[in-house]
Order: sequence, then C-alpha cells, then structure tokens
Amino acid sequence: MLDAHAHLTDARFASDLAAVLERARVAGVTRVLTCAEDLGSSEAAVALAERHPEVRVAVGVHPHRAATWSEATAVRLLELARQDRVVAIGEIGMDLSGRSAPLEEQERALRAQLALASLLEMPVVLHVRDAGARLRAIVDESVVWGPEGVVDPRLAGMVHCYSEGPAEVAEWVRRGLVLSFAGTVTYPTSVRLREAAAAVAEDRLLVETDAPYLAPQSHRGRRNEPAYVVETLGAIAGIRGVSAPTLGIAVDANARRLFGDRWGT
Repeated sequence: MLDAHAHLTDARFASDLAAVLERARVAGVTRVLTCAEDLGSSEAAVALAERHPEVRVAVGVHPHRAATWSEATAVRLLELARQDRVVAIGEIGMDLSGRSAPLEEQERALRAQLALASLLEMPVVLHVRDAGARLRAIVDESVVWGPEGVVDPRLAGMVHCYSEGPAEVAEWVRRGLVLSFAGTVTYPTSVRLREAAAAVAEDRLLVETDAPYLAPQSHRGRRNEPAYVVETLGAIAGIRGVSAPTLGIAVDANARRLFGDRWGT
C-alpha cells in the first residue's frame, strides 16, 4: 500500500515521526508522499526523506501561502526538485473557501509552479477547494486540445483529496489527471464522494491520508497518520466491489506510472 499525500513535516509529528512511520510499515504502507506547503517545509521534507527511505517528496507553495511566492523561491524550488527523492511539484493549486491568499496571488503562484513542473517534466499535486471550474480553466492553458479530447497533455499530476462529485470526475480525467481520495470518503455524509470513487477508472485512482488532517471515520477527531490509509483503501475497494489487496496493487501501479523511477528507487 501507499499513502499518496501526507504532511509529515507538520508540527504534530515532531515528537514521534519515527513511531508513526513504523506503524505505517507494520500496516503494509511502503511509500508515503509528503507534500510541502511553502519553501521552508519543502526544504524540511527533502531532509526528512533523506532520513527515511520510504518517504518521497513534493516541493511547492500551497495556495494558503501564495503570498510568499517570489523569484528566489522559484530558484530554490528548482534546486530542491532535482533531489533524488523529490517526485512532484506540490502542494499547489487554488482555494476559494475564503481562508486562503487573495485570488491574484494564488493564480500567480499556481501558474509559475505549473511552468516549473513543465520545465522539469514532473507531475503536480493539486489542491482544489471550491475552485474546480477555475482551476480546470488554468490547467487548460497547459494542454493541447483536439476533437477527441486531450491530444498532447503537457501536464501530469493528481488532484489530491478529491472533493467534487461524480459529474466532475470525467472533467479531470480527460485533462490527464489522476484522482486521489482521502479519509473523507469514509464519512457517513460523503455520498457524492463515494459515487465519485466508484466512477473513476481504476488506472486513474490514488488513495491518501492528508495526514495529520481528515482521519477516516474510525479515527475521526484524532490526528491522522499514514497507517490509517488502510481504512480508506478498504472503503474504496468495498465501494468498487473488489478486494483491498487487488485495489492496492492497482493503486501502486498508478503511483509508479505517475511519479516515475524516483518513486521506486
């Protein structure tokens, strides 16, 4: 199994990260992608991955931190992205919930980081909150369209913690993106999410925790951690009518295809 999105540099893991990762190993989780939120957490994530061989890294500036974007940040992220265990640019994206940076700053940081990912030929990890249509419009600037859909996708990546419904699944997939589901899919009220998890093609599916946030139902209200991805994987397998081991194999193959050689080395 894998955890396709976590925040292991969060202060809530500062005192017991080794134990957290050991519990993940015992649960069968062999890879954890830790995603940055700004330059400082990008540097910390790279250092963390050097100490823990099962960890891979996405470096980038989250829309909440978009005001920190600068040319100096871009230069440093370019350096960090060349490290062996960095597999993606992220967490980047757009958040219109009203708790993030001003829209113009979000768009500036997002476009710059999409360009960085293109330059490096790396996938992106996208944060999307109340902003699906607007973010898809920006993604469309990075693809070449034809009568049958995407002809030449210049952007690869994942939509992390998918939060839209089944109707939007095809909109993301036809843009060449993979959808990652978090513990929210296990919540009793998340009917539309479960419909989306059933609708997405097997080769476009990932599973994550977003730890320390969004613990699955049986751990709800507690700090989330990578070992708990087991519950989310099992829930999605049940929704799709397959066994958890079978789905785990497919999800692992999807991650390897998306993140490339660095994912497995």
